[in-house]
Parts: sequence; C-alpha cells; structure tokens
Amino acid sequence: MTTTNEAVIVLSRSLDQTGDVLAAVHPDQLALPTPCTDWDVAELIGHITSSPRNFLAMLRGEETDWSAGPVPATSGWAAEFRAAADDLIHHWHQQGDDADAGQVDWQTAEMAVHAWDLARATGQSVDAFDPEVAERGLAFMSAGLTDDNRGPAFASPAPVPNDAPVYDRLAGWAGRTP
Repeated sequence: MTTTNEAVIVLSRSLDQTGDVLAAVHPDQLALPTPCTDWDVAELIGHITSSPRNFLAMLRGEETDWSAGPVPATSGWAAEFRAAADDLIHHWHQQGDDADAGQVDWQTAEMAVHAWDLARATGQSVDAFDPEVAERGLAFMSAGLTDDNRGPAFASPAPVPNDAPVYDRLAGWAGRTP
C-alpha cells in the first residue's frame, strides 16, 4: 500500500510524460489513425488535453460529460495540456491527506494509456516511459475494469504475455493490441 502523496507523485510523472508525448506531435500527424479506433490523432489530443480539466471539474463537484466527443486539436495542445495538468496537481496537493488515492490512480491510468496510444500513433518510442506509471495504472485498471463496465472506450483485453513490458500489458488490458 502506498500513500496518497506517493500516488500524486506518480500522477505528476504521468502528466509530465504525457506532456512530453504531446509536445513531440507534429501538425502533419493530426489525421493519423490511433489505437482508439474512433479517433484520429487530433481527436485523441483533444481528449487528452481536456482530461485534466474534466478531472478537476469532477473533483470540484461540477458536471462533466465524458461521453462528449473530443474537440479535435489544431494548435497549442502541449501548452494547454501542461497548464491544465499543473492545475490538477495543484488541486491534489491542496487536498493533502484528504485526497482519494483511487481517483488519483484512475487519472494516472487514463494518462498512461493515452500517452501510449498517442506515442504509438505518431511513431514515438515508449521505451523511456516511466514503468511505475504503467504499473500503477495497470493495478488500478486490473482491479476495476471488468467485462461489465468496459463500455465503448475499452475493448476486451488483448492477449499479452505476462512477461511483456508493462506498457504493453497495460495497453493490452485496455483493449489495445501492443
């Protein structure tokens, strides 16, 4: 068992990693397909950049429509994401011991999977990705993502060997083919 503070530290690294992937995307890649079969790169970036704001709104008790389609990115996505990610981390630090580690881990899992999705779609390597981010995300998803609650965002788990790299196991559990 880890502390909520440790969970927030891993989330922060996940957000940094996602921001790095976003910063490496070129405008000529926006129409490329992604492992999220309904979205191209522009739509995936739109979803990724809106996620920290949506998480923060939800944590403040505001309504958030996760089912709304993403607004495709056109420019400035890395800076927009980093500003929203900073606000989200600031919120978690203000919560201190009252923070919900499960919510933090959900956010880590979301960022880890989508950083992998975006890296794959744009030809970026995942070799330098933080393994603890994926381990924490996989632990959360393995405990909570079932056949009954996968919805349209997560296909059935893809077969991945137990000794595969942790990001491949996370992607497989999320229904992506590594």
